[in-house]
Amino acid sequence: MDFTPGVLDVMIKESDGRRVHTTVAKQLAFYVTFFSPTQMLADLPENYEGQPAFQFLLDVPVDWEDTRVVHGEIGEVLTVVRKDRHSGDLYLGSITNESPRDLEVDCDFLDEGVRHVAEIYADGAEADWRTNPTAIEISRRDVERGARLPLRLAPGGGQAIRFRAVEQARGEGPGLAGVGVT
Repeated sequence: MDFTPGVLDVMIKESDGRRVHTTVAKQLAFYVTFFSPTQMLADLPENYEGQPAFQFLLDVPVDWEDTRVVHGEIGEVLTVVRKDRHSGDLYLGSITNESPRDLEVDCDFLDEGVRHVAEIYADGAEADWRTNPTAIEISRRDVERGARLPLRLAPGGGQAIRFRAVEQARGEGPGLAGVGVT
C-alpha cells in the first residue's frame, strides 16, 4: 500500500551503492499507472532543482474522473490513460520491466474535433535503468483523436504524457517545444 515514486536522482548520489532500478521517465509514469489519492514526492528537494522533468510532477493530479488501461500484461508492461477530474486534461503513463518495448497508442480517448498538445516525457535514446537511467527527452506535439503515438520504453523505463486542449495550452506550460534533455 505504500509506494512513493518521483525519485529523479535515481542513482542516489548519497547512497552506499544502492539505487532506484528505473529510469527517470518511469518514475514520472508511476504517478499515472499507480493510483494513490495522496501522492507525494519521494526525492530530496535539492534533487528537483534544475530538473526539466520536475514539471510533470508539478502538473500531474491525483483525483481522476476516468481510467483506461491501454496495454497490460502482468510483470511485463502497463499503459494507463487517466482523465483529471478538475481540468479535463488526460495523462498517460507507460512502464515496462527489464525488456525494452516499442508500443503504439491510439489516441481514441481524446475528444473528437479538439486539437490537443501532448507534453511528452520519454526515455532518452540511450536510456537504460542499468547504464543510463537519467536520459530523458521532453517534447511537445499536437495530436487529435485517432492519432497514433509511438511509445519507446527503454529497459526498466517508461513514458509519461500530459494531453491538454490547444486552447488551454496556448501561452502556458514549461516551454518544452523542441527540448531534449539527456
